[in-house]
Amino acid sequence: MADDRVLNAAHRSVLADVAAWLAAGESVWLCTIVETWGSSPRPIGSWLAVSESGRWSGSVSGGCLEEDLLRRTASDGPAQPVLIDYGITDDDRDQFQLPCGGRIRLLVEPLQSAAARAHINALSESVGRREPVTRRVSLQGQPELTHGNDRMAAAVRVQGDLIEHTLQPECRLLLIGAGEVARYVAEFASAADFDVTLCEPRDAFARGWGHAHLPLDRRLPDDLIAESFSDAWSGVLALAHDPRIDDMGLLAALTGPGFYIGAMGSVRTSAARRDRLASLGLPEDALGRLRAPIGVDIPSKTPAEIAISVVADLIAARHHLRAAPPSL
Repeated sequence: MADDRVLNAAHRSVLADVAAWLAAGESVWLCTIVETWGSSPRPIGSWLAVSESGRWSGSVSGGCLEEDLLRRTASDGPAQPVLIDYGITDDDRDQFQLPCGGRIRLLVEPLQSAAARAHINALSESVGRREPVTRRVSLQGQPELTHGNDRMAAAVRVQGDLIEHTLQPECRLLLIGAGEVARYVAEFASAADFDVTLCEPRDAFARGWGHAHLPLDRRLPDDLIAESFSDAWSGVLALAHDPRIDDMGLLAALTGPGFYIGAMGSVRTSAARRDRLASLGLPEDALGRLRAPIGVDIPSKTPAEIAISVVADLIAARHHLRAAPPSL
């Protein structure tokens, strides 16, 4: 099951909807899964937002539980943050379609005051700057936002009347080189909630790219890495099979803190690439971070199979990152 404690596309969508509803003068209730026991339909940290007019965004179960939440907030939304348990009894599990033995605890918090609107705006700004942040919600007071650092692990902590929800930035990927493998990696990784950019500075490949739903960035990879892919939540994949641009991107990425730097190619090609990068002055410790051949050893042959192996490895690396982000 995916871990949504890191900020992802679903979180960003909910946050945008909440900000819009608050700007329109509506009251909003934000529901967050803070604890689970046994099986649960959604992971810890998932959000469901409900407006006073009945609009909703996000998901905490995908079933009757959400129908109950919508009904509760529409008729009698809490004026203070409150913890609500679902699935405690057999009747609960039957009524709300929770898996057998499963139980979840939700934080339901009203976002109505000027302070709440300021909190959501500050959270949106932090998300835009790709900063790790912690939401601190007291059952007796207003939510607070604290800014952290790149070593903050994603987590939801319940300490009595205080709930802390730490969110890391969304993981983004730069794919170097247009081709069928890049196409499938982009599609599969996007479906797995990575923010994907394809880089292709070569005219012949850019002109022949036939997938308009996957736009290309024509800038050089080292420029893109310096501008947008130089933090601990960035990954760079060299997929061009062209040392002129693959090596350019790898040299820029391997000296940074990115959580995943990989290159496509055979064992022999990978060994030659390492020799080439070393000859260009890349330090041994940086070279040791290169994942090549890229992906999980399935083994894979077709572009789609290679992409599946790569995205599986990316997902594993992302889970490790959420638990223990690298020190800079």
